[in-house]
Parts: sequence; structure tokens; C-alpha cells
Amino acid sequence: MMRRSDNYLPVPGEEKSLDVDFVNTKARNESIPMKNLYADDGSPLYSRLGPYFSDGRRRVDYVLAYHIQKPSSTRRRSSKFGENNFIRRLRRSLSMRSSRAPLQPKEDPEIAAQKQRTDYHEDDKRFRREEFEENLLETGLELEKDEGSKIPGIGFLKIHAPWNVLCREAEFMKLKMPTKKVYDVKQGSNLVEKIRLFIHKVTAPLHPKVDANRPQSVKSLSHPFSREKQHLFDLSDRDKFFDSKTRSSIVYEVLKRTRCTRAKYSMGITSLLANGVYTSAYPLHDGDIEGVNAEPNDRKLLYEEWASYSVFYKYQPIGLIRKYFGEKVGLYFAWLGVYTQMLIPAAIVGVIVFLYGCATVDDNIPSMEICDPRNNITMCPLCDRACSYWKLVTACGTARASHLFDNPATVFFSIFMALWAVLFMEHWKRRQMRLNYVWDLTGFGEEEEEEHKDHNRAEYEFRVMQKTMRQEHSTPKGEKVKLTCTDRMPAYLTTVVMMGFMITVTFAIVFGVILYRISIRAALHMSTYPAARSNIRATVKTTAAIINLIIIIVLDEIYAAIARWLTTLEVPKTDKSFEERLIFKTFILKFVNAFTPIVYLAFFRGRLVGRPGNYLYVVGSYRMEECAHAGCLMELCIQLCITMLGKQLIQNNLFEIGIPKLKKLLRRRKSDLDSKQEEELNKTLQRHEKDHILGPFVGLSPEYMEMIIQFGMVTLFVASFPLAPLFALLNNIIEIRLDAKKFVMELRRPIAAKAKDIGIWYNLLRGLSKVAVIVNAFVISFTSDFIPRLVYQYMYSPDGTMHGFVNHTLSYFNVTDFQKGTDPLQPMHLGYKVDMCRYKDYREPPWSSTPYELSKEFWAVLAARLAFVIVFQNVVMLMSDFVDWLIPDIPKDISLQMHKEKILMVELFMKEEQGKRLAARDNQNWDNCTSLSSANKSPPQPRSRPISQANCS
Repeated sequence: MMRRSDNYLPVPGEEKSLDVDFVNTKARNESIPMKNLYADDGSPLYSRLGPYFSDGRRRVDYVLAYHIQKPSSTRRRSSKFGENNFIRRLRRSLSMRSSRAPLQPKEDPEIAAQKQRTDYHEDDKRFRREEFEENLLETGLELEKDEGSKIPGIGFLKIHAPWNVLCREAEFMKLKMPTKKVYDVKQGSNLVEKIRLFIHKVTAPLHPKVDANRPQSVKSLSHPFSREKQHLFDLSDRDKFFDSKTRSSIVYEVLKRTRCTRAKYSMGITSLLANGVYTSAYPLHDGDIEGVNAEPNDRKLLYEEWASYSVFYKYQPIGLIRKYFGEKVGLYFAWLGVYTQMLIPAAIVGVIVFLYGCATVDDNIPSMEICDPRNNITMCPLCDRACSYWKLVTACGTARASHLFDNPATVFFSIFMALWAVLFMEHWKRRQMRLNYVWDLTGFGEEEEEEHKDHNRAEYEFRVMQKTMRQEHSTPKGEKVKLTCTDRMPAYLTTVVMMGFMITVTFAIVFGVILYRISIRAALHMSTYPAARSNIRATVKTTAAIINLIIIIVLDEIYAAIARWLTTLEVPKTDKSFEERLIFKTFILKFVNAFTPIVYLAFFRGRLVGRPGNYLYVVGSYRMEECAHAGCLMELCIQLCITMLGKQLIQNNLFEIGIPKLKKLLRRRKSDLDSKQEEELNKTLQRHEKDHILGPFVGLSPEYMEMIIQFGMVTLFVASFPLAPLFALLNNIIEIRLDAKKFVMELRRPIAAKAKDIGIWYNLLRGLSKVAVIVNAFVISFTSDFIPRLVYQYMYSPDGTMHGFVNHTLSYFNVTDFQKGTDPLQPMHLGYKVDMCRYKDYREPPWSSTPYELSKEFWAVLAARLAFVIVFQNVVMLMSDFVDWLIPDIPKDISLQMHKEKILMVELFMKEEQGKRLAARDNQNWDNCTSLSSANKSPPQPRSRPISQANCS
């Protein structure tokens, strides 16, 4: 709060007609004391600390923060961040400033010169601020400075848009505003309406308690605002006609349009922020959330009905989110809600498939054959020298576990998830269309979007200025300088090289984990500890998956920073171009990082192994990995499970909860305040000071990226992990409330940006859903044993059952054919001499005419696998396209309402035109009556047509 002795700088927009320089000079030199704001005892007359000017009446629509130059006496940082200490230092610095004979500096002249240069730089920033603020005054905005805040070294410029500016800019921006005309909204036929009302009553406890006074079936007719047609709009309460979100977006448009030109090149608000003239710019939150004095506001309502974990079961108040944060943020949370809602049936079916696997594990003949100790099958060593022969019965646990995820229901679930992805995309398109209608975005076209959103970025303006200065003499006058492909070629080459290098690094790290698995398995086999040798396979799988997870999380952060750096190097012209390029690079790097280990396990492990006696080696003596006898699907499931759960728990949830708390703890340690002192200080801070402490809003791209990667985990390899939708659902229930809490409590309020859709993210989702069909077809065909079982049952089984399948898939190897130095060191490990060992492959036995060559069974299985991929892909794609065609993008009731709205709009303007015509006719009749009465007093004149006297009565 301001003290009685403080000064206040009111700059009313109505003084534009005066000489601007004269007004500003007078305002700077002779500040107007606002003693009428305080009572005799020094307490403020307007006690609310809300987003208002010091008079308590004019609302603060936007705030610009900047560094204020500290006097030399205050440059030493105090150990206390208390109010009295800061005011004492401020008074001491003011008294030193007012001294006419400052003391001579007792320091090195070079250091003094450096400080003088710093002060000159600060003066240059101050001059630019003053010019920018003068230009803002010319637009009609009202400003108020606050350089006596409780945040040391920070000054604030509070901006208020008066009514005339709001009306003018709303007309320029073609903002759709509600008119006085309201009409009933009917959703479908009478039967559909009754069903909808019944569902609404049943789900009443799930609806948030917002907009309780507003009937859901009534909608105001909206029309682009026009000052000439103000009578069409409900202007009974001007303070509420433009809400805080609209006011801040209007001011932001003015800020983007206003420039200062005294510098070497024209600077807008983005350039001023980039050059440190202003440190931050943000609209204010509506008010406080907690506390006794917290007045009812939209932010508090959002916290209670949306950002609290106690309401996790409720629907999101999407309308209120859009009203407070704008359409772009509203669409993100609406999309996240639809995605989470659609995960419920997918999770239920996934759990049913998993339970089916659990129920049929004892009836699975192949796993029973593996677990039967009577089948005395000796298997070949899994590694050279250190590994010995082993019994197939020891793989019993792995075989039984593999059946949980590798059973006939998996194929059904893959088809179901492919159709689910299509239904999700169609459901979202319809939901998006409904929101566009409710939010009056149906007429929001690309031209308006480009006009209001795409302004040149600060880096682009700076590079153009540098190019202009270099070509000052060679460029013809009047020709506009811009960056060409030639100027950006080094950046493009750097991007290509760095992207290729980063992808190569990812492949190299995955290869390193492969070498880790190979070497650690050999080391555990050579270990003398029984505990280490008891469960080697599970130990190697789990530790390798955890290492992969840690690497993925670390590289995700590195790749995000590199993608931003590369995009900045390219100097995109507009914010939209910058965002799309950044999203594309980040998505490629993070997708490759997350899915490369999974793709290796699914399609490459066990394929490039060779055979006993002729194994494939890499990096010298490292033998490539084999799959377990039951296939690689179990290892793929473990990798996918640990990666998905780890990313969600650590990267998405723990980081989002822990990092803000850690920052808060560090801030408290720096300020040397305990929690009570910080709470007391927070109570005395004004709204713009509280919001300055919050974190800046960095965009929705990180939030979308988390969900896109998760969508890939859920759809791409769902054949190997049917519980993925369940884990995604549980994560998203927490994620929605985490994001809500972050937006409401921990971040500054973002600029309300209009958007009709989710942009490039929809294309990425659609692409992933198409790729998922192909990937799942290959996983079922090549990674699982589904196709070999079918081929055996219908082609090679003597009785049409699965009996003998395990023996059919195992080939024979004569131990005398081992390469020199690769046979086991302990050949008698099992207690008897081994002459023949078995390995999983379709090869001819050593006693055949073509020993160890691929058998005809191999080619039959391969042909069946390829045929399954083609049939599965085409059938599922055909079904997906049929579902896409069957469901219309625009709901029928919405198209009817849009047609009805157009008719009502025409009727409204026809009535207005008719009213104008009647008014004009009345005026004409009145003029005719006046002329007739004057003619009666004058001598009679001949007339062709007499005027009716009835119209003059």
C-alpha cells in the first residue's frame, strides 16, 4: 500500500488533446500528491489490495515490470527482506539523492567508469521506457507508476484501459460480444432432449458448482462489437461488459501495436522485453484464493471447483476456464478432459484382456509343456564360455507371465484400440465444434487469427536491423529489408547436423544399454554367489529398463533445450512460426528418445542373433542378445511399463510438484524469512507484486508434449501392454488437477489467446493413430508367438491342438560344432554330458543333408506373418475410415442452432432497419407538418398533391 507521503502519477486519457510533451514533463516534474486516498490516521480509504489503481476505482488491466536503478548506498544486499529495513534504505537513498554535494568516490577509477557505463545503460533504458509510455498515452491508456514496492529494485507500470479505448479496440479486433437478444437452445429432438436432461440429473453431483444462476438452455446472440450499434448490446453494467480476460487482451493488442522509434530501430513490446527495458509483462489475477479477506472471484472459484484434489471426480468447468484464461487454454483442458474420458472404456477393456490372460494361464498348453519337468529339454548356452547348458523348465515363470500379455485376446485389443483412436479423434472434433459454437468462434477465420496473433518477434526485428545497418548504402530507398533463406542457411545446416547428431547419440546410448545387458548377464553367470545367479534374466531386464528410464528423463530435458536453441538460431519471423518449428523439433527428438529402446526390443532383438556355432558378434566378442523362449514380448512389456510409469511419476508429476516447492524453499532461504514472516509480508503485498513473484507462463507446448508421448505409449505398443490405458487414465486424473493448480496458483495469468482448434497437435495425434495400426500389426505378427501358434495348429499339429508346439519350435545343435573358444567352461554343469542342445529357431537338424539351414516351416511362418500384417492393416484401416465417414464432424443440433442464429441475426438487423425507417418517416412527417403550418400563415400556393392532415395529429 502507498503511504500518505508517496506520490501518485495519474495520467488520464482525456488529456490527449493537450500537448503531450508538456503534459508528460509536468507530470514528471510536479507529481500530484494523492492525500485524499488516506484518512487522517494514515489508513487507506480504499483498503482492498485487488487489481486497482491507488484510487481504488480504476482497474489494473495490465502490468509492466522493470528494474529501477539502485543508488550506491543500496547496492549492498541486506540480509533481511523486511518492510521496515527496505523503507529505511529507501529513505536513506532518497536523502543521498537530494544532497547537492555528493561525496567523492573512494574507489578505483576503472570500477567507477564501469559503474558509470552501467548507469548510462540504465538511463538509455529509462529514456526508451519514457518514449514508449508517452506513445501509450497517445493511444488513450491510463498509466500509474509504482516504484516504492516491497520488491527491491523492481518498479511497476500499471495500465488501465478506459471505456472509450475498450470500445475502439473491441471494434478494431472484431470481438464478438453478447447482444440483448437471447434465445432458447434446443439440443436435438424431444426424445434426445429428454435423454440429455435425464443424464444431466443423474450426473448432477459430478458437475462443478459454477454458473448456477445462468440457465443452460439460454444463449445470447453475439455480434462483432460496433460503437455505432451500442444500443444492440447490454451496456447496463459497463464494468462487467468487458471481463478481465477481454480487457487484458485488448491492452496487449495496444502494447503490441505501440512502438518507440527514437532508438536505432523500431521497438515494440516484445523487443523491449527482450532487451531488458521491461523485465516482464503480464495481466493480473482476479484476486486472492485463500485468506479471510479473499473476496469472491473467478480465480477462487476455479481453485475450489477445479484445482483442488478433493474434486477430482468432477467434470472440469470448461466455460469458466475459457472465461478466465482464454480460448487456447480452455481448448487444451477440454481436449485433456475428452482424452481422459475416452481412456475409461479403453482401460476397462484392457483390464478385461489382462484378466482373461490370468484366467487362462493354467490352460495354456505351450507354457504347461515348458513347465512340465518330464520334458527333459536341454537348451544351448545363452552366452559364450561363461554360460553353461540349462533346462527349459527354468523358464517356466517367464513363459507363464508372457501368456498374460500374449494371448488371442491381444489381437482383439489391438483392433479395439485402433478403432478407439479413430473414435477419440471424431469425438474430439465434434466436441471442438460444439465449443466453437458456444464460445462464438464459428466466424473466427484465419485472416483474423493472422492479423491479431502474428507479430514480428524481437529476435527477427533485431536481425533485420543489423542487416539494414550493413546494407545501408546498397539497399534502394523504399525497399523493405527482410531475412532470406540465404541469411538463414547456416542456421538450417546447423539444425540438420545437430538433429542428426542427437538422434545418433540416442541410438548410441541404446546400443550401450544393449552392451550393458550382454556383459552383466555374463558377469552374473560367472558369479559365485547363489543369490546373484538365482534370477539373472529378471535382474538384467529390470536394471536395464531403469537405466533406460533415467537416460530418457535426462535426455528429454537436454533435447528440449537444444530444440529451443536451434529454433532461435533460425530466427522465425512470427511467434506462430517459432512455436510450430519448436514443436516439430522437440517432438522428433523426444519421440526418438522415448521409443528407440522399445522399437529395438519389439523388432530387432532376437532377429540378428545367428545360431549356435555361428553367432553374430559386435564390438569384438559381444554376442547379440536372444529373446526368451516365450518371445521378447515380456521384455517389451517390462520396458514399456517402467518407461511409462517412470515418466509419468517422475517427470510429469514429481517434477511438477517438487520443482515449484524447491523454488519456494530457495526463495525463502534467500530472503531469510520464516513461514510466518513470509505470510505476513504476503498479506501486505499488492496484487501486481504477488503476481510478479509467480512463475511466468511459458506456453502449452510442454503440457501437450507430455500427453502426445503418452498417447503414443497407449496406442503404438498396446498389443504388448494392455494395462497401458489404465495407467494413463490414473495419471491423467492427477495431471488435470496438477495442471489446474499450477495455472491457478503458481503461474502468472496468461494472455487470453483466441484459437479455434488445438493446431498442429491434432495432426500429430492423427499421424500417431495411423502409425499405431501398422506397429501393432508387426508386434502381433513378429514379436509375439500368435502367428507361429496358428500355423502349427492348422498345418503341423497331428491332432489340431497345441500339444507339441514347444518341441516344434526348437531346433537341434550338435555341441561338437561349437566354434573354438565358445563352448561352455563347465559342460558338466547339469551333472551329465550333453551331446545335443536345443535352441529356438526353425532350422534343419545337424543330421540332415543341409544342416542348420532355414527349414520350410520358417518360410511358412514368415509368409503367414506377412499376410497377417497386410490383412490386419487393411481391415483396421477400412474400419477406421468407415467410422470416420459414419460420424459427422459437426453435430446435427449445432448445425441447426448455427442456422437459427443466422436467421435471428437477420431478423434483429431487419427490425433495427425498420425502426430507423419509421423514425426517418416520423421525422419527415414532422418536417412536412411544420412546413404546412407555416404555409397556412402565408398566401396559398398551388400544390400537386395535398398533405394529409391526419399524419400531423
